[in-house]
Amino acid sequence: MAQMGLQLFTVREEAEKDLLKTVASAADMGYEGVQFAGFFNTPANELKKVMDEKHIRPAGAHVGIDQLLEGQLESTLAYHETIDNHLIIVPALPSEMRQTAEDYKKTAETLNEIGENCKKAGFAFGYHNHDFEFKKVEGQVGFDLLFENTDPELVKMELDCAWASHAGYEPLSIIKKHQNRVISLHIKDLKTSADQKVSTEIGNGNLDIDRLVQTGKRYGVEWFVVEQEDYERPPMESAKINARNLKEILNR
Repeated sequence: MAQMGLQLFTVREEAEKDLLKTVASAADMGYEGVQFAGFFNTPANELKKVMDEKHIRPAGAHVGIDQLLEGQLESTLAYHETIDNHLIIVPALPSEMRQTAEDYKKTAETLNEIGENCKKAGFAFGYHNHDFEFKKVEGQVGFDLLFENTDPELVKMELDCAWASHAGYEPLSIIKKHQNRVISLHIKDLKTSADQKVSTEIGNGNLDIDRLVQTGKRYGVEWFVVEQEDYERPPMESAKINARNLKEILNR
């Protein structure tokens, strides 16, 4: 069943000041889940208590790849187990892991290993794109190198539709190509301001959000996650507008 989440990077200043209050506010806005981008030293049991009280679920968490390698993986997953989050997503790659086509292939091997370890521990694992993955490296597209060299059962896809579009790629085509490998969609709208593409509230930009959502639902995408980086109003106000507009689209 399709669910609506808020990537807390959208309201990062508020989350860093008071994560518990921010999670509660997201629930009050109507979000069914929150996707974490750091925990800011918040004890896991306190976070779980607030989420239970507000009836809001984890919609995954962005976790740096360094925290998922041998030596740190066990302690990292222990925190997520406590808060009942079972979707771990690498949000980006360090530059040294993506300089050449061979780098991308080695990175894909690392992602497979992490994915296998996560699966054994009862977690789903995925990768979230920006725009750099769509640049060609030695004649090959980094995004393709990553997903063609990883096991669909071990490495899922959190497709950031706006970043893909920003890079000149059609997110609808990517969803249709990878289908049920797409476990989550980052939903944000794009508009042009001062000759630059910037993110904006859903419905205020040029992306066909309705088609993206309906296509995602058709292929069983579990989470539709709001994310926004650019603002013309307070971020919490933007988050509330996004919740209202995305909910309307999801209910169609």
